[in-house]
Amino acid sequence: MEYCWACQVPLRLYAGKRLEQGNTTCWVSTCKGHGSSILLLQQSWPLFLSSQHPSLSYLYLQAQLKNNVVGFLSTGAFVLHILLSWLFVVKLNFGIPGAMASMAISFWSVVIGMFIYVFGGWCPNTWRGFTVAAFQDLLPIVKLSISSGVMLCLELWYNAVLVLLAGYAKNSTVAVSAFSISLNIIAWVFMIFFGFLSAASVRVSNELGRGDAEAVKFSIKVITTTSICLGVFAWILCFVFDRKIAYLFTSDEEVAESVLDLSTLLGVSVLLNSIQPVLSGVAVGAGRQALVAYINIGSYFLIGVPVGVLLAYVADLEIKGLWIGMIIGIMVQCLVLGYITFRTDWNEQVKKASERLNRWFLNSPEESNRNSA
Repeated sequence: MEYCWACQVPLRLYAGKRLEQGNTTCWVSTCKGHGSSILLLQQSWPLFLSSQHPSLSYLYLQAQLKNNVVGFLSTGAFVLHILLSWLFVVKLNFGIPGAMASMAISFWSVVIGMFIYVFGGWCPNTWRGFTVAAFQDLLPIVKLSISSGVMLCLELWYNAVLVLLAGYAKNSTVAVSAFSISLNIIAWVFMIFFGFLSAASVRVSNELGRGDAEAVKFSIKVITTTSICLGVFAWILCFVFDRKIAYLFTSDEEVAESVLDLSTLLGVSVLLNSIQPVLSGVAVGAGRQALVAYINIGSYFLIGVPVGVLLAYVADLEIKGLWIGMIIGIMVQCLVLGYITFRTDWNEQVKKASERLNRWFLNSPEESNRNSA
């Protein structure tokens, strides 16, 4: 079954628009969640489309253009964030409020830019305004949105709780600074692997929609291997630049030494964070957002935080103990998600996807007219 990239609900597939060319299958579909027409391609052949079906080719190219637009908007927001941070913090001396203001403005610039692009008429084949279909079956969308939101929020809240706990260390100023610097490095690296989460989600859901269980397994192997290779590379960089990394954020020697003390644990975290997003993405692609949220609650807040507190303030390891607890939480998450992925019967998942597809399948208007005639 195919799922909408925006709301991850099953798509209405119009059989009258289905095309086949060798191993390539493509069709035009409409998402019941927001009423948008979307071109779906399995192993896209743009040249075939442009020569045989110019309108579908235009949809394909327009979809690619949207990806470029989002990329340009994100790049522009990043540059704007740097400029505003320099202006508010360095030049105008606004301090933390200035840093927060620059972040808020840069974040909203992406939202406003995409809003203008969509509603300004640059998406004529995928956005035709609101229809009644956009308000139908909102409950499944709300459930998936809440599950996905909680899944991601738990990741962010976990880091925030750890920084809060680091404030109770003996030398709290140095501890919080070192811990925050290390978490920032993790966040930088995680942004790369978050892309693998999205890729795994889309790829798994697409292959389930196509009914190819073997392709799902192969996709999981390829994405996991690629992500781990990048994780090993980032892990090596952490050891090569262990002391220099801290000076990107501070000139305080005591803070830099504290970051250096965490460098080994930081490398282990980087490696684990190359595995966890892929496994989460596979689960999301199979429609298991709620399951991932429950796993995050258990591994982070029922295991990671308590173990970290015990190691930090009972075993007197302080921020190293907190970080070890974080690593244990992430490791538990990876083990549970890995076990679920390994034990999943993907042929059974394909059957379930086909059953859901039958509930959403619609004939094209042309075919409906022929049948009624």
